[in-house]
Amino acid sequence: MAELDTDLDHVIPSSVLPPIWAKLVVGFVSLLCFARSYDGDFVFDDSEAIVNNKDLQAATPLGDLWHHDFWGSKLSSNTSHKSYRPLTVLTFRMNYYWSGGFHPMGFHVVNLLLHSGISVLLVDVFSVLLGGLQYTSKGRRLNLAPRASLLAALLFSVHPVHTECVAGVVGRADLLCALFFLLSFLGYCKAFRESSKEGAHFSTFWVLLSILLGAAAMLCKEQGITVLGLNAVFDILVIGKLNILEIVQKVLHKDKCLEAINYNYYYSLNAWLLLCPWWLCFDWSMGCIPLIKSVSDGRIIALAALWLCLIGLICQALCSEDSHKRRILTLGLGFLVIPFLPASNLFFRVGFVVAERVLYLPSVGYCVLLTFAFGALSKHTKRKKLIAVLILGILILNMLRCMVRSAEWRSEEQLFRSALSVCPLNAKVHYNVGKNLADNGNQTAAIRYYREAVRLNPKYVHAMNNLGNILKERNELQEAEELLSLAVQIQPDFAAAWMNLGIVQNSLKRFEAAEHSYRTAIRHRRKYPDCYYNLGRLYADLNRHMDALNAWRNATVLKPEHSLAWNNMIILLDNTGNLAQAEAVGREALELIPNDHSLMFSLANVLGKSQKYKESEALFLKAIQANPKAASYHGNLAVLYHRWGHLDSAKKHYEISLQLDPAAPGTKENYGLLRRKLQQLQKKGV
Repeated sequence: MAELDTDLDHVIPSSVLPPIWAKLVVGFVSLLCFARSYDGDFVFDDSEAIVNNKDLQAATPLGDLWHHDFWGSKLSSNTSHKSYRPLTVLTFRMNYYWSGGFHPMGFHVVNLLLHSGISVLLVDVFSVLLGGLQYTSKGRRLNLAPRASLLAALLFSVHPVHTECVAGVVGRADLLCALFFLLSFLGYCKAFRESSKEGAHFSTFWVLLSILLGAAAMLCKEQGITVLGLNAVFDILVIGKLNILEIVQKVLHKDKCLEAINYNYYYSLNAWLLLCPWWLCFDWSMGCIPLIKSVSDGRIIALAALWLCLIGLICQALCSEDSHKRRILTLGLGFLVIPFLPASNLFFRVGFVVAERVLYLPSVGYCVLLTFAFGALSKHTKRKKLIAVLILGILILNMLRCMVRSAEWRSEEQLFRSALSVCPLNAKVHYNVGKNLADNGNQTAAIRYYREAVRLNPKYVHAMNNLGNILKERNELQEAEELLSLAVQIQPDFAAAWMNLGIVQNSLKRFEAAEHSYRTAIRHRRKYPDCYYNLGRLYADLNRHMDALNAWRNATVLKPEHSLAWNNMIILLDNTGNLAQAEAVGREALELIPNDHSLMFSLANVLGKSQKYKESEALFLKAIQANPKAASYHGNLAVLYHRWGHLDSAKKHYEISLQLDPAAPGTKENYGLLRRKLQQLQKKGV
């Protein structure tokens, strides 16, 4: 048994040491921590990566997944995020198929099971990292550190920093990457055992399998490629049994010096999230972490503390005379640092400075180092029970924090509001709170948060765009125009802001400016059906009927299910007396969108004017069945019956229409005409 395990003898009871029990405990605890997230909603990035991602739907060929990025855009597109994770998207697609649609529970359950499986798998990984790689004569791998590996796996399974990966469905990329990463590592360990026992054939098989699993990890998330570096470190230290101490002594003897380390404050924040995962936030950008601008800034202490600790660990890993200690510290640091490198901004720029999700794999190394620290502390103190209480306290506190944080990830409202106290200077947090309030109809509160987002980040064009939209809806057009004009000045290719600016200018009767804004939006985003729709409305207001029809036709070509564009074409053709053309457009639209009751209503009106009463009646009734509370549907059906001579049916639907909307335009007058006609018929005895 490893020395580290002996040091933890009074901390982990022997009753849970059999492998099956250890794994059951870890699996159960990992599920318990995050169970509250199982029935949560799709939140934050889930909307773009899942709900709005056409790659999940059967209509998209499976082959397209290999040419699209994580968000469903073509990799060749200028707007592509370039995050290539086809295997992760494939699992989302399978979830969509099994769940029968976008039902979040199925997606969340898979994430929970993945985290539990990874936590269980880590019992084996930690046994290698902490106890070494040794086999019996029969080829079974020995677990020389059962207590240490169990403790490390428990520390990993209950770490609150994992909440984003587990409770956020998008975090599946990190979970799948970690799963294949660890399997690749274990496969690499297996390769060297087999090569020493049965020859090169088995060695080649396991090495190739390890490489294949590493490739799978990379196709789940780019971070997976770092398993090659970790396997190389393991090969050098454990398989090759390289004595780093001897090499360091030779290097120092030749008076060579090490290169200076590039200090970065954000690394200390990532380290703090591992050490004290109490302040967690879904987003750490946009002013959440103010820059250090002077050496007198007190945060320099945190940076110095981080590198002092790292340098101390590196020195111990390189120079300790205890080979067991050197191996554990080096592998722990390897797991901590190597998977973090793609997110470190050292080799290429990434789109974030701090992100909890990127700590999922590095936390494996943290748990190795923490377990080693507990073992060393237990070895040098007589108060073994105090160490046991400390470890138990950390596990319980982390479990409780996981449960609380999982509950916060259940809905966007809770998630966004939880960030206000952690990152009050983060403009994106205020923006997301405002957007959530606006989506739920609370425009007044949304305005307040949008204004705060713009105050914190005066160049936050998305906040300006959304605030301008709300002000437009509240008829505060002048301020809306100012905000949207500023947004397109800051970001000239912001197509959505150009379109919204055009809508505001149209409302202000500034038609030439509105047309220019719409045309600019389309120039920056050629496939923009909503902009063509609004451009068509502008042309209709200017009585440029052919231009309006062409614009709406473009909208339906780009988006065949664009109901509003189809409806406007039918209504314009109807109003201009082109009933045959209106009927043809209406039938074409209903073939594409057969269950759209507004299209049924518009086509029914056209058919009624063409005296195709029976067909018109059928469409009116079908529209009413789909939307029985629409007063206009009943009112226009009543008009049809009135023309058709079915006066009792007309009276019935006039009355229903007036009950639903007493101020329905024209309905009261038509009902009055019908009543007078019925009275005249009664007098004549008909």
